[in-house]
Amino acid sequence: MRNVMLIGGIYHPFEEAAPVLAELFAELGIQSVITADVDEAVAELETADMFTLYALRWQMLNDEKYAPFLREWAFELSEAHADTIQDFVEDGGAMLGLHTASICFDTWYEFPRLLGGAWRWGETFHPPVGEVEVRTASAHPATKDLDAFTLHDEVYHALAIETNSQVLLEGRVPGGDWQPISWAHEVESGRVLYSALAHDKTSLECAQHAQFLKQAVTWLVGEEE
Repeated sequence: MRNVMLIGGIYHPFEEAAPVLAELFAELGIQSVITADVDEAVAELETADMFTLYALRWQMLNDEKYAPFLREWAFELSEAHADTIQDFVEDGGAMLGLHTASICFDTWYEFPRLLGGAWRWGETFHPPVGEVEVRTASAHPATKDLDAFTLHDEVYHALAIETNSQVLLEGRVPGGDWQPISWAHEVESGRVLYSALAHDKTSLECAQHAQFLKQAVTWLVGEEE
């Protein structure tokens, strides 16, 4: 099977973490094409089984602190590309959104429905990177036999989650409030799963996190039986 992984963006070591993620997928027999070029990623979907969005690509107009990065990283997804991604999922493709995927494609107003939720500016936030406690929130093939665990990551707070999304994981900083951080849903013939974890490769190297991701992908591509 074949996965297309779109990476790239500010403040995150996507280039360092993506090969770790691809190695996890390879253990499931899924080979990944990793690219920071959106045009290339969308074109590659024609022969892909899964699309992994592990990037931070949006208009970057929310704060003046992003001004130095606008020329390189500010982005607006074209209508044609949005249609291609949506058709890919609805026709039976799998989509995995990780971490900053919930911030991406802010001019594609239907994207939160496809992903199952989104970062909402002015409401969603996260404490600094540090120790994070994670527990399962519901029974699902992605959470099967998954014990509670701790890892080094970020906890997104107050994500806007669609009503038809099944929350899979909750996370918190030690002593804090539990926050829904992962969910799954089906879109026509396709499956979508999002997790706010995966800030960097240290997070991905946590054994329980890797277990969750492998089980998540197994469900996404319809191999859980």
